[in-house]
Amino acid sequence: MLDSAVGMGRAASPSRRAPFNSPAPTVQSSPLLGTYKQPAVDLVRGEGVYLFDAAGHRYLDFVSGIAVNALGYGDVGLTSALHAAADGLVHTSNLFGTSPAFKLAEALVARSFADKVFFCNSGAEANEGAFKFARRWARSLIGENLAKHEIIALRGSFHGRLFGTLAATDRPAYRLPFRPLAGGIAIVERNIEDLALALDAETVAALILEPVQGEGGVRVLDAGFVREIRALTQERRIALIFDEIQCGLGRTGSLFAYEQLGVEPDVLTLAKPMAGGLPMGAVLLTDSIAAAIQPGDHATTFGGGPFVATVALHVLERLADEKLLAQVTTNGEWMGKELEEIGRRTGRIRAVRGVGYIWGADVLGMAGHVVSEALQSGLLMCTAGDYTIRLLPPLVATRDELADGLAILERVL
Repeated sequence: MLDSAVGMGRAASPSRRAPFNSPAPTVQSSPLLGTYKQPAVDLVRGEGVYLFDAAGHRYLDFVSGIAVNALGYGDVGLTSALHAAADGLVHTSNLFGTSPAFKLAEALVARSFADKVFFCNSGAEANEGAFKFARRWARSLIGENLAKHEIIALRGSFHGRLFGTLAATDRPAYRLPFRPLAGGIAIVERNIEDLALALDAETVAALILEPVQGEGGVRVLDAGFVREIRALTQERRIALIFDEIQCGLGRTGSLFAYEQLGVEPDVLTLAKPMAGGLPMGAVLLTDSIAAAIQPGDHATTFGGGPFVATVALHVLERLADEKLLAQVTTNGEWMGKELEEIGRRTGRIRAVRGVGYIWGADVLGMAGHVVSEALQSGLLMCTAGDYTIRLLPPLVATRDELADGLAILERVL
């Protein structure tokens, strides 16, 4: 992990060639609700780590559908898994059990700290479920006394846009239009002194954190800091929730980011790459938390349906591959050093942070401008705040493909 300041078969990749110069994109009129500012680029197909628009322009993708498309595009194994899943049941509801959900839960438990799994449809839903499970568990400790209910999040956090998760998200522009938000949720400064004061054993049910804060600027939490948090939460009987929705499932170079911290949470949330682009999330729990949950406490109509669970099992097996994880680790270290060198050569990067295939670079000027210029040169990136560009290449990206993307970024800077 770096935080420094500076001046189965994917389809064959298309041949490398110089990026194009496309017309400046503009926002088009659309019947879609305008919750995103979208450039006028109509993406129609993908191959390997590349996307293509309707005009035939090729884009090197360092967004991955916001950390979703870990296996890139046109992956042979994923395509086969989708076809196989389509030949079976698509949906039954969770009034009935199905083998794919059971097998996927079994595989997640076998590879993690967890004893139980709850499936849902998105990251925000996973975090909302985790909040409910933590509160239910806390209430089981103290009976009918409702005092132990508060959820604490860290400064710089992003946990979703539903009312509960939005209250735990440290982005004022996202929060202000929708106040009042859900109660009993607070954001605390990212240091052990403030947390020691905030984590009241009598009133706090859970603390949620991202091992790597993605939307908050790609900030990698220090392992020693997280171990101190774990000690505090255990001492005060407070559930520790890890949000690995963006940084989990291989993106840091280990299947789960917590494996690099030397601690295990009580609850962990997953989503983004979980089902290869299909909507799916999960909450992983220890037996001690799960024992407090009773039938009727929580539910989902679609979560863990047989179609998505079949695909997700294939994705999990692929992302757990040691060879892939080793590639993400070594290439990620190289990418961090290259970003620092680009900063020195251009003088346009103030700081670099990241690990594996999730990197942030604080740039001089507005990050959105850099992202827009990169789009014109055939590189897709996204922002993580006003001044931070975020790089999230597919986990199958090779060293040469990473180098191509960084070369475009350097020219843009």
